[in-house]
Amino acid sequence: MKYRPLMILGSGSDVGKSLMVAGLCRIFRQEGIRVAPFKAQNMALNSFITPEGGEMGRAQVVQAQAAGLIPHVDMNPILLKPSSQVGSQVIVHGQVYGDFAAQDYYRHKPRLVRKVMESYRRLSAAYELIVLEGAGSAVELNLKKNDLVNFSMAKKAGAAVLLVADIDRGGVFAATIGSYHLLTPGERRLLAGFIINKFRGDPALFAEGEKIIAKRTGRPVLGVLPYAPDLVIPEEDSVALGRKHCARDWSAAACLRLGVVRLPHISNYTDFDPLDQEAGVSLRYLEPRHGLDGVDLLILPGTKNTISDLLYLKETGLFAQIQTFAQNGGQVVGICGGYQILGEEVRDPLGVEGPPRTERGLGLLPVVTTMAGAKTTTQVKARAAGVEGDGAPINAYEIHMGESLPRGEGRPAFEIISRNGAPVQVGDGWLSPDGRVWGTYLHGLFDNDQFRRDFLLEISRDRGLAGEANSALSFRDFQETQLDRLADLLRQHLDVDRIRAMIQL
Repeated sequence: MKYRPLMILGSGSDVGKSLMVAGLCRIFRQEGIRVAPFKAQNMALNSFITPEGGEMGRAQVVQAQAAGLIPHVDMNPILLKPSSQVGSQVIVHGQVYGDFAAQDYYRHKPRLVRKVMESYRRLSAAYELIVLEGAGSAVELNLKKNDLVNFSMAKKAGAAVLLVADIDRGGVFAATIGSYHLLTPGERRLLAGFIINKFRGDPALFAEGEKIIAKRTGRPVLGVLPYAPDLVIPEEDSVALGRKHCARDWSAAACLRLGVVRLPHISNYTDFDPLDQEAGVSLRYLEPRHGLDGVDLLILPGTKNTISDLLYLKETGLFAQIQTFAQNGGQVVGICGGYQILGEEVRDPLGVEGPPRTERGLGLLPVVTTMAGAKTTTQVKARAAGVEGDGAPINAYEIHMGESLPRGEGRPAFEIISRNGAPVQVGDGWLSPDGRVWGTYLHGLFDNDQFRRDFLLEISRDRGLAGEANSALSFRDFQETQLDRLADLLRQHLDVDRIRAMIQL
């Protein structure tokens, strides 16, 4: 059976569009409908590599999981990865298309629209229902002529549109009624209703508000969702990173304190979500004002602009603090760009990340990195250093531009045994002789339950802590439980019957 497409747009960024799509995908999947997510264009620094080696946004990966599907780049045909305040790397159908400033990017719109529609048509032919997601605000008047992800996409798909507004940030009437009055007549015909998100307190208190919105717009409020801070669904918007805090008391004696340096161009910080769910672990995103006192393990995360973030560390004093931390016996891990920063030097002779230049690294690993024009995007299976025999392989993925060559003592941190399904035998990353500093290009390491447990247990023992990671935690099962909880929340607070009626053909 075919259904009319359903599209979730927003009154702004970070209002809950991605979560709504994920929750609705899970609901329709539970009802036996073959449903798939779709976002024409996504701007995010948290990305994932598909089995085919294509790069796509993490939000659509979560939505695919909610729908019970293997992620595919058709679900997110265009991914923009900001590399500066004015420019982004553009990924089309999972592969690098180019680096553009906004004005230059818009010149490519005709071709990009064709790419978007190719993906949409393939999904539409394969599934009964497509749940689409918009980007940012649906009524950015200065951007509408170049829109290919909000109402422009809704028109092409013939979708029923629901607009989400976040009441927690205030101004919900301006966000809903104001958005409606900025729409064209054609856009208003597609708008089927509103969803109010992140309401605190008794929703009955907003009953009058629902009537006001319906009266002023002629469109119903289809649900008022409560603020649910205990719901843990991976988020990709950089705005969401600012809400992250220590789940447990950082000063607790039995707590294993993991510090992730919050770099200005931090990418793939979802790598650390599994660590955040372990018992006895407190994970904090560190800024210069925090210092490194009390940190049991310091993590340098991925970054979209390695040299720029390396300069940031020097300008803020964190560079010297990290060196002192390591010299005093602290354990340090670098992931992707963080691995490059741990080395002796980062070279960019081709100007991949900006003007051609070379910058001295932290010098904690004997590694020299040279940025390259070709981007590595692969799914891999690997083993940790020193693990022999039939140990469970680690599932991970690579996303990087550059090659890091060791020039001193140590050994590879991992052995890659397959790339995109093809057997290989090659080292990855580097491990210092004393084992206290290591770096890798592998993302998704900590999603692997056994590796994560062993890793945390080793740090706990090194720090003299009696506690250890919760060995019962299956991160995959945890994610599935959270998606089911999200679906239950939507069922309880949304008029799902009315939404179902909207999409009947």
